[in-house]
Amino acid sequence: MGQEVLPVNPWLALTPGDDPAERIRQVGRAHERFLAGERRPGHMRSVVADSWLRSAAFVKADDTPPIELADDDLEAYRSAHPLAQVMPIFRDLLGGLAEDGDHMMAVCDAHGRLLWVEGHPATLRGAASMNFVPGARWDESHAGTNAPGTALAVDHALQIFATEHFSHPVQRWTCAAAPVHDPGTGRLLGAIDVTGGDHLANPHSLALVRATALAAEAYLRGVVKVPRKPHVAALGRDEAVLAFDGRSIRLGRRHSELLVLLTVHPEGRTGDQLGFDLYGDDVNPVTVRAELSRLRRILGPELLDSRPYRLRADVEVDAGLVGRLLEQGRTADALTAYPGGLLPGSDAPGIARLRRRLDDRLRAAVLAEGDRSLLQTWLNRPWGADDLEMWEAYAALAPADPVAARRVAALTREYACNVPATWA
Repeated sequence: MGQEVLPVNPWLALTPGDDPAERIRQVGRAHERFLAGERRPGHMRSVVADSWLRSAAFVKADDTPPIELADDDLEAYRSAHPLAQVMPIFRDLLGGLAEDGDHMMAVCDAHGRLLWVEGHPATLRGAASMNFVPGARWDESHAGTNAPGTALAVDHALQIFATEHFSHPVQRWTCAAAPVHDPGTGRLLGAIDVTGGDHLANPHSLALVRATALAAEAYLRGVVKVPRKPHVAALGRDEAVLAFDGRSIRLGRRHSELLVLLTVHPEGRTGDQLGFDLYGDDVNPVTVRAELSRLRRILGPELLDSRPYRLRADVEVDAGLVGRLLEQGRTADALTAYPGGLLPGSDAPGIARLRRRLDDRLRAAVLAEGDRSLLQTWLNRPWGADDLEMWEAYAALAPADPVAARRVAALTREYACNVPATWA
């Protein structure tokens, strides 16, 4: 057998020269093997295989996504949504595709709820049979692998081709989608999607939706008033992004750590204190002073003061927002605002303490809510996939769900095997 050749660009469905019909058959057979119990079948892009694993924890291959918003509730929600402002851009750039009878344009929010689905009436009628309609929930935990839902899950533009869809009813479609972000804060607003036939599996459709998302973000940057308060995005990323005075600055690892530490100590910190937060007992004062000096040159004296080192402006941090939402009892909003741990690649003691504290608070709040949807969201995130206690809580709320029961049993066995003999 020859070695399998996968696309050079992992976000594209096909490599130039691929036979689409043969690819559909290959992936279709892989899908059958996956549903039969093969954990990671061959002939798969890793982004799709990972999505199947996430999807299988919550949906079956013949499930239909639920409709969560309808009528007046849908109209009120989407008219107030930030993406309503860029619908003219979406229609201008993608409307031609949506009107040709073979494609649809869809826009969803950050939860995967479809807000607009537009196209030729005959195409829309075909899509309605699988609930690809405004108000339906198309994130992975409700619809399985699909372009808008998976684009939200991985925060990247991609294509999903035919049998790569997890759900059988969706496998006759091919789609390309790209996430759209708030240009001021980097927060995920939703995704723009084009859905149609197999001919969409080409580099041009992916480039088009990506360019459309960028155009929308550029428009929002111009019309949305940039908050005067500097904003730091540090959750779910190893390098923080500082939005300040109309510009965005991507910081290196150490500067990201220093900035986050300074935001939680508005009273200021000495070089020795910051050094201990960064390096623990293995601190080198010269290295700390050099890093702080470089950070001050990046931020400017109008933002960073010294003696002690402190921020001269009230800086908003995404981690702080999650903490405030938890204090207000708004667990669902806190989970939505939480894309991942605080600077997850950092091993600095001070950052590790902050990260662990926020993670524990959010996890405890989700567990205390006892809400099946919140537990689903937690388990569908990368950090929750192997959380046995959360799976047990979810299984208790869904006793008839065989997937949850199997996952609890599998994790119980796995953790039991990993317990050191001296602990037994």
